[in-house]
Amino acid sequence: MTLILHGIPNCDTVRRARAALDARSVAYRFHDFRRDGVDPAMLARWAARVGWERLLNRQGTTFRRLPDEAKADLDEARALALLAAHPTTIRRPVAENGDVLLVGYDAEAYASLA
Repeated sequence: MTLILHGIPNCDTVRRARAALDARSVAYRFHDFRRDGVDPAMLARWAARVGWERLLNRQGTTFRRLPDEAKADLDEARALALLAAHPTTIRRPVAENGDVLLVGYDAEAYASLA
């Protein structure tokens, strides 16, 4: 199975993840949330594995700029709808390789990817 790295190209954390993979010559396909969109079924699958709370980047600019009513009373359904409507609110990067799903960049975890 091919590693898929999801994110946006101008994100510093995504750049670090890409550099780490490139340095180890790990082949991957890059999925740009802005250009390629986000599949709601994919978000639901990720949420089932790691929880919607892990996927939601509350510290990011996009989330902070949302109206308070969009951020209030979040549950899984509302959070997944928010993530689908505003893909830059997804914590980046997301690396998917078979049974492995990494959310955010951790150098040690990325060293184990093949």
